[in-house]
Amino acid sequence: MGIIKYYNFEDSEVFIFDEFIINQVKEGVVIEPDHNDIFNTIVQEHFSGKNMVYISNRVKSYAVNPLIYPEAEKIPNLIAIAIIPKTALMRRNAEYEQEFFHKPYEIFENLSDAIVWVHKIISNMKNISD
Repeated sequence: MGIIKYYNFEDSEVFIFDEFIINQVKEGVVIEPDHNDIFNTIVQEHFSGKNMVYISNRVKSYAVNPLIYPEAEKIPNLIAIAIIPKTALMRRNAEYEQEFFHKPYEIFENLSDAIVWVHKIISNMKNISD
C-alpha cells in the first residue's frame, strides 16, 4: 500500500495511493469549485473504473468555498471524504462543510484513523457490489 504518485501543484501537494488520495493544501490558498477540475482529472487518471476516497490532511491554514462539495459529489467514483483538521477552528469549519456533501464524510484526529476508515468504506462498497 505504498504511494503510487506524488504531485506538487501550486495550491497543494497530492499523494496518490491504491484506494485514496491525500491532499495537503498550501498555506493561504482559497479552494474554489474550479479546483474540482484538477481533482477530477487526477481521479480519472489513477482511479478509472474504481472507487476511491479523498483525504484532506489539513496541516496548513486555508479557506474552502463549501460549494466545492456539490461539484465533487458528481465525480462518480469518489465515494467518501475524510478530513483531518489540525486545530479546533479547522474542525468547526470541516463540520460546517459537511452539510454540503451528501456521501460519507468523517472528521478524524489523525491520518492513521482516517486510513483505517477508508479501508472499511472501500471494503463495504466491494461487498455491496459483489
